[in-house]
Amino acid sequence: MSRLPSLLWSLPAAVMLAGCASIEPAPMPGSANAPVASQWHAPLAHEGSVAELQDWWEQFDDALMLSLILDGQAASASLADAVARVADAQAARVGSLAALRPSLDVVINSSRGRSEPGTPVGSLSSAGLQASWELDLFGANRAGASAAQAQLEASLAGWHDARVSIAAEIATTYVELRACEAQILQAEMDVGSRRETARLTNLMANSGFQASAEADLAQASAAQGQVTLAEQRARCEYLVKALVALTARNEPELRQALAGATAQLPQPTAFRVDTVPARVLIQRPDIHAAARDVVVASAESVQAQALRWPRVTLSGSIGSTRITEGGISTDGSVWTLGPVSVTIPLFDGGARRANAEAAQIRYEVATVVYAERLRNAIREVENALVTLQSTATRSNDARRAADGFERSYRAVESRYRVGNASLFELEDARRSMVAAQVALIELQRERVTSWITLYRAVGGGWAADQLEGIVGA
Repeated sequence: MSRLPSLLWSLPAAVMLAGCASIEPAPMPGSANAPVASQWHAPLAHEGSVAELQDWWEQFDDALMLSLILDGQAASASLADAVARVADAQAARVGSLAALRPSLDVVINSSRGRSEPGTPVGSLSSAGLQASWELDLFGANRAGASAAQAQLEASLAGWHDARVSIAAEIATTYVELRACEAQILQAEMDVGSRRETARLTNLMANSGFQASAEADLAQASAAQGQVTLAEQRARCEYLVKALVALTARNEPELRQALAGATAQLPQPTAFRVDTVPARVLIQRPDIHAAARDVVVASAESVQAQALRWPRVTLSGSIGSTRITEGGISTDGSVWTLGPVSVTIPLFDGGARRANAEAAQIRYEVATVVYAERLRNAIREVENALVTLQSTATRSNDARRAADGFERSYRAVESRYRVGNASLFELEDARRSMVAAQVALIELQRERVTSWITLYRAVGGGWAADQLEGIVGA
């Protein structure tokens, strides 16, 4: 009993201490607690502006790819999960805000009976309002509301991130399919060439102008070309199946739509990353979500500290009662104010303290995770910039190499037909030509997918101000 008065006297000091505990604001890239590089260290050889990134998938010159992305976003389970998380966060936010306000209930009672033997039968009915309000003296409920608000913002950013991820996955798969189709065309031409070489070699061998071993080699080369073509067709089939799964499209209809632009790689709108890293990172939904996770952890730490102090609850009711007994009715109103309940934690085996310490550690971990996300985001942007620069540098040389090896092959083929070149020379020239053409197609695919990567790395068509109207509702 001797400890209770001291606890009551400590309430004002506890209120002051609780008021000193504050929720840390969301960190911003480039601030003192979230430092980032002041400039990019990768080449910025691009045109346009970052402001043009809104729904970047609409900026490709391929209407079918856009249609597939929209279908994929509508059918995505991960996007549906993100929507469910937003709904859960919205419900939690409403509940946390409700905890800051009084609760009000309507209570209706009715009974009939005899209270004692020999007394007349009577009835009792009443209706009233009951209210209860926890006075948030130490800020536990306010901290909970702040955490719920930040969690809602994080879940909304997560929805945007899922949306952009789906668009990037479908766009990348689509580009890979078009590149695969282009490689099929090259493989088909190569097979036709090998077959013709085998036919001519077989005729010369039958006429005694070539050794039978050369005819066998030509036939083997033709067969090897068929194997390569079959493997390439299988890869394209896998990519078609992937698009069917990602978009929920009917496969025959999808194949019919794809047939309209076979082997044509979509081309993106170029843009320039002309802002400092901190400004670019603000546009990324995953960075926005990680920053809100820091706020959530900070608010939960404040809440855990506040729960170590007493809780004060005020109750009251007002209503009307009617009593009927022995033909006599009595009506009247009744009301109560109170009780004022003070719940003082005395002993819990250290559970509240342990919870508070764990919440503080979670906050520290959230700040570390946020800093790592910033570093990874910068790496993703700069990697994409480096790849774009590399593909631009290699493009002209790769095209010249493909043209040169093709001319060389045609020259060797002409010499072979008149007997001035061996089959080994012809096959060597063919391998060089095919490898150069495949490398050129692969380089084109790499460049387009690098644009997709860069689009996503600098924000993916999303900005934090898009959340203002939603989270404020």
